[in-house]
Amino acid sequence: MKTVHIIILIGVSFTRMASAQDPREAEIRRLDNLERVSVLKGDSAALFDKIWSPTMIINTPANVVGTVEGTKAHFRAGGLNYLSFERTIEKIVIHDNVAVVMGGEVIKPQGKQANAGKTVTRRFTHVWLLKNNSWSIIGRQATIIKVE
Repeated sequence: MKTVHIIILIGVSFTRMASAQDPREAEIRRLDNLERVSVLKGDSAALFDKIWSPTMIINTPANVVGTVEGTKAHFRAGGLNYLSFERTIEKIVIHDNVAVVMGGEVIKPQGKQANAGKTVTRRFTHVWLLKNNSWSIIGRQATIIKVE
């Protein structure tokens, strides 16, 4: 009977250790959500000054590789105007000072955006870099997988 209890305790200990979350992951989740909310609300100050790195590159949903300057211009012209914007993070991996976030997004574009009035589902990847005690997105990829 003692052997069974010891095995159960060891199994519980390993399960707790395996599920222990890197504290940086909670920060990345918070920042990734802040980026989503900032886009939805049109908060250029948060995006331009805090979240998007000045060297960020983007593989856009239009299948064009762009820079942060192009994304800022698109944003200023109303090109990131969403009625709703949901994001589901499926995986975060952190290596030293780099975090990679992958998952799905569902947006409802409005205004002069492509697919305005429709529901657009896409896959996304963000690459975050920790530099000078601050995380910023240095790379983004978004691919449309469905338009309804």
